[in-house]
Amino acid sequence: MAQLAALWKQAMALFENLFLRPDWRNILDVTIIAILIYQGIKLATRTRASALFKGIAAIVIVAWTAELMQLNVLSNIMQQLVGSGLLVIMILFQPELRKLLEQLGRSRIRGKGIFGGLQPEEENKRETEELVTALTNLSRRRIGALIVLERETGLKDIMATGTRLDAEISAPLIENVFEPNTPLHDGAMIIQGERISAAACILPLTENSGVSRELGTRHRAALGISEATDAIVLIVSEETGIISTAREGKLTRHLDAKGLRSILDGVFTEGNSAPLLMNLFKRKEEANE
Repeated sequence: MAQLAALWKQAMALFENLFLRPDWRNILDVTIIAILIYQGIKLATRTRASALFKGIAAIVIVAWTAELMQLNVLSNIMQQLVGSGLLVIMILFQPELRKLLEQLGRSRIRGKGIFGGLQPEEENKRETEELVTALTNLSRRRIGALIVLERETGLKDIMATGTRLDAEISAPLIENVFEPNTPLHDGAMIIQGERISAAACILPLTENSGVSRELGTRHRAALGISEATDAIVLIVSEETGIISTAREGKLTRHLDAKGLRSILDGVFTEGNSAPLLMNLFKRKEEANE
């Protein structure tokens, strides 16, 4: 608690110096802190802890105002509340905090990676068309499917729950895997870069209590893995044949071939899916295990 109080005093001194004795170092300090706070709030709004974060933010504002106006009693009370609030958040919302840290760790400037442009454009287009063909055929036949496209976050632990494969992306293979009553139809398929790496994998279910009750286990699993990683998930509903995608904990439904093609073109060309050379290193590591 003493460390939190000391940190609080430093923050108050920084803001006071910014207004009373403007200096480029103070301005830089405040700018960096503001960016970090903004990113933290932006990520926190996706979790059930968002309401509590808003309450803590309100207390911080009151405490800051009390400190500036030299309302000593109110300032001391607010400092204790801020310290207690942070402790409560850390204890009660450990899963959410872990997800926030994971998302911060994955954050980077969008664009092509160093090796992202090595895969020929024709190959990207072929992969897109194979997936679009497979999903539209499965949708027409009302056969459920769940496909996870790995990006920056590795899915080795998820792949360990299923059956390892190493195959080209092809519509016939995807359709055969998800054919009812076949050994690998139940579970998720994992695609790393330009290869199908595993099938029949078990995904974590979403912890979001606000998800519609109409959505079944397949969609909840898709949301769960998209919340925990930066993967993009493709879903075909067994009941309705509706094609959907899950990304960053958000579900986009009722996709046709054109909409699906647009999303997949972005995945295979932005350099965020596992690049070619990175895949070679991954396979080498997996072969050594």
